[in-house]
Amino acid sequence: MAGLDELFDQIPTAEIARKLGADEGEVDSAVHTLVPLLVGGLRQNARDPEHAAGIENAAGTHAASGLLDGGVSVDQVDEADGSKAVAKIFGGNDSTQVAAALSGGGAGNGDLMKRLLPILAPIVLAYVGKQLSTGSGGIGDILGTILTGAAKGGGGRSDNPLGSILGGVLGGGQGGGGLGDILGGLLGGKR
Repeated sequence: MAGLDELFDQIPTAEIARKLGADEGEVDSAVHTLVPLLVGGLRQNARDPEHAAGIENAAGTHAASGLLDGGVSVDQVDEADGSKAVAKIFGGNDSTQVAAALSGGGAGNGDLMKRLLPILAPIVLAYVGKQLSTGSGGIGDILGTILTGAAKGGGGRSDNPLGSILGGVLGGGQGGGGLGDILGGLLGGKR
């Protein structure tokens, strides 16, 4: 079954940390914040049938690229394409704007998140594409399945602000607040 833990397993955190010259623990923490955020943004956008078709196409293209075949190599990741994907996911906001909003809301190191987003977006899209090709259901079902664990506490990580982020993205009815409000703003108020 598709899930965040399986998706996290696809991400070469140590390799990314070396490439960015960053602390592996800090990269791991940022990955555990950003990946569910990317999936949540995709799910929010997939509620619009026109956007859903675009997400399916992008995910299929990334899956077909072979990025996840035999383990991800960071050198294979097209960061320019990742930057475009981030802007599409977050309503025209680029990696700099998304990272600034998140760090301003207490989610961590904004510079690191800005550098991670274009690396992570293609990996997330490739994973979603693989799930679409092997799973049943549409894009919304696949994305919802991946997020199920996060909505119940972010994969068991108590230091993760995902409850409020995903509460806002998933319309958890809790009023969101904090990072959920920031994410809602980044998504153009689509909550």
